Amino acid sequence: MKKYSEIKDVLAPYSGVIYFMLILAGSHFFWKFTMLGDESDNFVSFFGINLSAIFQFGADHVAEATTAVLNFFGINAQLEPFNVIRHDNGQAVRVVWSCTGFKQAYIFACIIGFYKGPFLKKLWYIPAGLVVVYAFNIFRIAMISAITKLHPDWFYILHEHLFKYMYYAVIFGMWVYWEEVIRKQKIKDNQSEINAEQ
Repeated sequence: MKKYSEIKDVLAPYSGVIYFMLILAGSHFFWKFTMLGDESDNFVSFFGINLSAIFQFGADHVAEATTAVLNFFGINAQLEPFNVIRHDNGQAVRVVWSCTGFKQAYIFACIIGFYKGPFLKKLWYIPAGLVVVYAFNIFRIAMISAITKLHPDWFYILHEHLFKYMYYAVIFGMWVYWEEVIRKQKIKDNQSEINAEQ
């Protein structure tokens, strides 16, 4: 029993991060084993329910928004059928259902939804965070497309490593803000109310 108490005391300062990681892992694996689809086609299902139309709408929108962003910044790109974004030098990337950012939005919502904190603040913080997740996704696809225009061999490392980890760093940063600013402010407010009543 003493050993358990000692371990608990050692882990106590990291309890928030541990809880964050558990929610992240749980939501990731729930998605992985229930949201089924092949990146080479457009069929996506959740417990046998066909969600392909929703994901196709998301992929279409991301492709259109990314093309608009690239052109706004002077990078000449054309949106072709099947959500292929092609540059004037012939290089191209394709936006598929897994590029929608839906998974990251779901994970962020799970982290804040299941984490400790005031419910009423979650009602505005989750939608605000989803806007950030959406904006970062467009930025991510635009950057991958822009960089691979001149360096097509960089696609794998950009898509599968650099921007994927940056995505989760953004989600982690939003959780840190929730934990360190919003939730702790609520705790301070409650403590002030208790002190004022005494």
